[in-house]
Amino acid sequence: MAQEQSARESTAAAIGQPGSTFSRKIIWIAALASLVLLAVAAVVVASLLKPKLIGFTGYDLSLDFFHSMEVGVMEGAESLGYQSIRYDQAGDETRLVTSFKRLIEEDVAAIIVSPISPEVLPPLVDSAHEKGIPVIINDIGGGGSDYDAIVISDNWQGGVLAADFSAGYLKGREGSRKVAIITVEPSAVYAARRGEGFKETIKARGYTVAAEISAYSKQEDGYTAMKFILEEHPDLVAVFAENDPMAVGAANAIAEAGRTDILIVGFNGDKIAQDAIAAGLMQATVAQNPEEMGRITVQLADRLIKGKNIIFDDPDKREIYVPVELVTSQNIQG
Repeated sequence: MAQEQSARESTAAAIGQPGSTFSRKIIWIAALASLVLLAVAAVVVASLLKPKLIGFTGYDLSLDFFHSMEVGVMEGAESLGYQSIRYDQAGDETRLVTSFKRLIEEDVAAIIVSPISPEVLPPLVDSAHEKGIPVIINDIGGGGSDYDAIVISDNWQGGVLAADFSAGYLKGREGSRKVAIITVEPSAVYAARRGEGFKETIKARGYTVAAEISAYSKQEDGYTAMKFILEEHPDLVAVFAENDPMAVGAANAIAEAGRTDILIVGFNGDKIAQDAIAAGLMQATVAQNPEEMGRITVQLADRLIKGKNIIFDDPDKREIYVPVELVTSQNIQG
């Protein structure tokens, strides 16, 4: 019996006494576990406290329109407590693809894209969604992708404004009733609504659309297109360009030809167009608000990140429209 009692006491000492090896192991394991839990908690807290990142990749940030859009995105993100990162596609499809993939790799909370080539977006958007990253398109088009929302100007209404202005400006003028439309690139399906709205309205006002030529949104191509149109239709009375760089290019071609009798209306509200209006080379432009468009896309991103619903102007197409306004010499910005 004495031996059994001694054995029990020895075992108790081995597992319970402060100086025992087993006790020291327990203490070390508990301390290590505490350190691990503290480290995990620190990571979680740091993750929660770290501002989320919103990514933006823009069509060509050297252009006034897309630079203003960039400003809206950056300021909008900051106002909502997000950090932001941006890439410039510089009008290059490869840069669109690589910048979009980089934003996915950087694990941004949302991606805002104004694409030079919308048709390449479907697999990119799918890749973003696989990582739980929402995608908002800003202008141009979605290329058939499964985007979460698209923000565009009210392009059709802008075309109507341009046509109504043109018809009013030309009212009472006798002779030819020929007008021309210089269009953007075919992939810019939303911008094409500008020409559609203009065409339907100007035809209803008794004018004929004698020519439609694409100048791919470029000033130099607008110049070339206008020279060709003038050769084919010297009796033209007005031209509507679906964006301002093309309109300014057309205005330069018309001025070079010594013509002062042709009305020119653009679209965007770019500084170059407003300068041309002030100089008398153009008569009007339909102004978009790209900075506001940028802010709206961030607001949408914020709602999607937080799991909130979005109210669309066209739910089937997930479109949200931003109002436009006509700018002439009467209300041009100083």
